[in-house]
Amino acid sequence: MKKCPICRTQYTDSTEICPNDDARLVETTDAATDDFGTPLADNFSADDARPANIESGIAPAAANEMKPATLTPPGTPNGDGMSALAKISIVALVILALGAGLVFWQTKYGGRHRDESLNHIGKEDMTLLLKGANPMQLKQLSDNPEAKKKIADNLRQLLAVASQARKDGIADDPNVKRELENMRMVLTATIYDQKINGDKGPMPPFGYITEDQTKEFWNDSSHEAEFKEFLDTKIALAKESGKFPKDKELSEEEIKQAKDDYAKIRIYAAEAKAKSGELGEDFQRELDLQVKLQQAQFLAGQYAKKTLVEKVKVSDEDVRNYIASHPEMNPAEKKAKAEDLLRRAKTGEDFAKLADENSDDPGTKDTGGLYKDVTKGKMMPAFEEAALALEAGKIADNLVETPYGFHIIKLERKGEGKGADGKPGETYDVRHILITTTIKDPSNPFAREMPASEMARQTLEEEKQKKVLDEIVAANPIEVAEDFDIPQPSPEELQQMQQQMMQQQMRGMPQGEMPPPPSAEVTDDEEAPQGKTPPKKAGAKK
Repeated sequence: MKKCPICRTQYTDSTEICPNDDARLVETTDAATDDFGTPLADNFSADDARPANIESGIAPAAANEMKPATLTPPGTPNGDGMSALAKISIVALVILALGAGLVFWQTKYGGRHRDESLNHIGKEDMTLLLKGANPMQLKQLSDNPEAKKKIADNLRQLLAVASQARKDGIADDPNVKRELENMRMVLTATIYDQKINGDKGPMPPFGYITEDQTKEFWNDSSHEAEFKEFLDTKIALAKESGKFPKDKELSEEEIKQAKDDYAKIRIYAAEAKAKSGELGEDFQRELDLQVKLQQAQFLAGQYAKKTLVEKVKVSDEDVRNYIASHPEMNPAEKKAKAEDLLRRAKTGEDFAKLADENSDDPGTKDTGGLYKDVTKGKMMPAFEEAALALEAGKIADNLVETPYGFHIIKLERKGEGKGADGKPGETYDVRHILITTTIKDPSNPFAREMPASEMARQTLEEEKQKKVLDEIVAANPIEVAEDFDIPQPSPEELQQMQQQMMQQQMRGMPQGEMPPPPSAEVTDDEEAPQGKTPPKKAGAKK
């Protein structure tokens, strides 16, 4: 499993570069230690105006999404069943972390307006952020004092990056400036909607606004131009980030939906402003804090894409030098073993027996190293190119190296046939012996094995990330309270949350199937044959 360090999209195939932002993918460990949350997504719909979470200061909200935020303790599952990483990497932090922001932007939509840089988050602010956390998360946070410090540290780091972004002029870009202003408008409407309608039962965001109200809004001709600017800003930012194709245009239906959402946002934002004196200090305080959260996240994300990614890049030469300086990562001994096996196979020893006795591929070592009915394009390129260059019954003259290690390859058959999916096409049968060069991070007991080059690259990137982050934090001092109070959930709330989690788990399973015990879980990475592209999860983004 790999993920993009910028947009956090996960990939289960052999992709090396993220198509969203041209960033090199990094290897993940299993979900218990190395998942940060859901991928970023751009959405123009008001349906995104819903509560988000901070997981160790990390949240799934995207730069364009307007979601009130709450604090979530480190290590708790998010909506996708993932958990936060124990150690922070800067790119993940600045893209996904959600903390308090830097400035109250002057806009015509909000209630009270101020213009001040933020370098302090108090105890009461931190407690306010916990208000929307679910009971299970609150209990876990109460049971883990270190989690409070982790949340504060992550918010402090995020604020520092956002502050640096302002110093470097990121906020002066016209589209960025407009988006910062839009955040207050959308959040004003969202929090107002929750305040006046939250106890009325389930309803989509802004569901109590009538069609007559939206028609009346559009009777003002000036609103058309304002909507166009609003939408153009979001599209421009989405295209700049690569999440919206540059040559794509919105459909009429998409524009209609965005227009309807925009009208409802403006209607409630105006109502909130008119009733600001009636809504109370708590409403304004929550609004101000949520605006800061979104603005800081957005600024830090922009800074990461435009500046930080380049600062933490690692060259291929750096990787080679690192491996050369760490003998335990040098594959010379394993290569010698593979070369000896190649020699034995070429001199007539039984290939299948050699594979059964020596191959490190768990998927084929008990079947003589055989892959049957392989569809062209399924194997890694170097492996497949070498296999298909052979005549049936022949063994490749040289070792083939892939990220998994060294392969001795023997082609058994090639021609027309049916692949594993039952569809006709060019297929082949191939045997191989794998001598793996993958290694495991000794500091992480949950880590999966990975190629030495990827381990070296990951280690070097983490070192650079820490250095850059430390420099930014030192240059942008931020105070965040760590002694904040945690609301205590009742036993009834905890029981209700446990029941909801069980129902969600059961809904995702085939009828009649019971969930396996945790110890029985097998990751896709463990199931994937070595040298073969790991299978994609259903619904996985590619």
